[in-house]
Amino acid sequence: YDLSAVSISGDTLSMSIYKGKKILIVNVASKCGYTPQYKDLQDLSENYKDKIVVLGFPSNDFLWQEPGSNQDIATFCSTRYGVAFPMFEKVKVRGKDKHPIYQWLSEENKNGWNKKSPSWNFYKFLLDEEGKLIGKFGPKVLPASNDIIQLIEQEQ
Repeated sequence: YDLSAVSISGDTLSMSIYKGKKILIVNVASKCGYTPQYKDLQDLSENYKDKIVVLGFPSNDFLWQEPGSNQDIATFCSTRYGVAFPMFEKVKVRGKDKHPIYQWLSEENKNGWNKKSPSWNFYKFLLDEEGKLIGKFGPKVLPASNDIIQLIEQEQ
């Protein structure tokens, strides 16, 4: 909750505003085979709006599959998939210049147990209501998978 990120519209948001809900952080891309997951992420966001917030972080780290500007990404997401969950500016999710949120998510000494950075687009990290990392899921794991839904529905 000490970290912040810049929204796709340019506002700096503290992660502390999401305290009390689970958080699903996803690195997204608009030219990837997994891009249709945007719809699944939006459905998850709507169906579990009282329990979870989905945060999308566009990244061009994997085969340049997110080449657009922040405005291009915002337009694509809203017109093509009806995305209404919070989206952030394009960031690095791996390597030496990775965003501080992704540093926290992928460094064991910061999050308590995970040392793996995203291996591809639509990699998902799930945090509980207190900001503790409780799950990570590869891109093949759909947002509505039993593994994710069970953790969302699980009471603290």
